Amino acid sequence: MANKLLIRAKRAKNDEFYTQLTDIEKELCHYKDHFKDKVVLCNCDDPRVSEFFNYFVLNFKHLGLKKLITTCYKNQEPDLFSRHDSDRAVYLEYNGSLSGKDNVPTAKDIGIKHLKGDGDFRSAECIELLKQADIVVTNPPFSLFREYVAQLIEHDKKFLIVGNKNAITYKEIFKLIKENKLWLGHRNINDDMWLMLPKDSTNAEKVINGIKLKHINACWFTNLDIKKRHEYIICYRNYTPEKYPKYDNYDAINVDKVADIPCDYKGVMGVPITFLDKYNPKQFELLGLGIVGSCTFSCNKRMEILDKNGQRTGKYTFNAKGTLYRKYNPLIDKIPNFRDVETGELYCSIYARILVRLLKVKDENVLYPCGDEG
Repeated sequence: MANKLLIRAKRAKNDEFYTQLTDIEKELCHYKDHFKDKVVLCNCDDPRVSEFFNYFVLNFKHLGLKKLITTCYKNQEPDLFSRHDSDRAVYLEYNGSLSGKDNVPTAKDIGIKHLKGDGDFRSAECIELLKQADIVVTNPPFSLFREYVAQLIEHDKKFLIVGNKNAITYKEIFKLIKENKLWLGHRNINDDMWLMLPKDSTNAEKVINGIKLKHINACWFTNLDIKKRHEYIICYRNYTPEKYPKYDNYDAINVDKVADIPCDYKGVMGVPITFLDKYNPKQFELLGLGIVGSCTFSCNKRMEILDKNGQRTGKYTFNAKGTLYRKYNPLIDKIPNFRDVETGELYCSIYARILVRLLKVKDENVLYPCGDEG
């Protein structure tokens, strides 16, 4: 029991990332039309410190909101940069009728109420608040991301949330992406986020105006429609077997950069995860992840694992640890990762690939071909 409590405490500490107001403003400006006459819920946010709360109170009339609800877990710090801990979970409801200094009320002006339980988003009273909401906007605990998203889907809620980029490869999350029930937000996936840390944190990578910040591989996930999702990738390169080698264990070609997707290849392509930042479901068919459990590999070679210098280790695996792989090419690859035990041939493992197929799409006067026109 003690060990479980320690694990939970460590996990909670690792989840203490707070989104900066500037990042919230830059993202939410692309969703203005979605919020008119809507009830917004921030269910992982202490209104006394949350920048999500600050954003929606500042922009309540501008967005035309109907109501704002925020809730937090009882262990949140009421002052992000102090050691004064809260021993009770709190929530707040605001309908725009109050005003404070410069007509912007604080959490104290609005009135903070206490929840009966601990404020966990999975608790019965928090679920009742979720049922009232039209859109959920927050930065949920990364360690509970699967469970958090599953709850939003179960209750058929619109949402815009921050999550770790690695969540893309979670089978539960990727399934939703594939089914067009979830996609990436407007922010470029290559632009990682600097999230705020508590004052006592020792993991800060930089400090600005006394605020500790850490570079996090995070991005926005949403099911709110945005213009970016309907933009087409201009594919102009032509396929050749030399430029686009096939994987040895799956019938697909490897594409190292989204910009290099060929316009005339009819088959399956393995593209980087960053592809999802530009994914248009009218232009591409999303087939799966290039990892074991998501696709069926066509061969199962016994291979010797090579070290970071490409030297033999005497350690062996099958199917390159369950990833896509192709023959080693000294002209484009730095070092090989595996050696075929039977033939001695060298191979490179290709990590983090999404399997897609280009559709034949005609948009006004622009043709995005897949093979011959017809």
